[in-house]
Amino acid sequence: MEYKVVPFVASIDPKKGTSDHVAEQLESLIKNFTNQGWKYVRLESVSTFVHPDDGCFGFGAKPGYTTNSQMVVFQK
Repeated sequence: MEYKVVPFVASIDPKKGTSDHVAEQLESLIKNFTNQGWKYVRLESVSTFVHPDDGCFGFGAKPGYTTNSQMVVFQK
């Protein structure tokens, strides 16, 4: 069995966008890969820790943080 994992980042206008717009974007992504012979499996959330940046001599230092990404899983 073969798997493909694709990042999913929805983009909406904060004044006019709704959850329906997000659903349409996800649906479009799924249809695109289905047309290429892939079968949708699920949407996964992946947490990633970004290490702190010490900067140069402490100037411009940035603390570490955790970020979440949505990944769409397909299989063949």
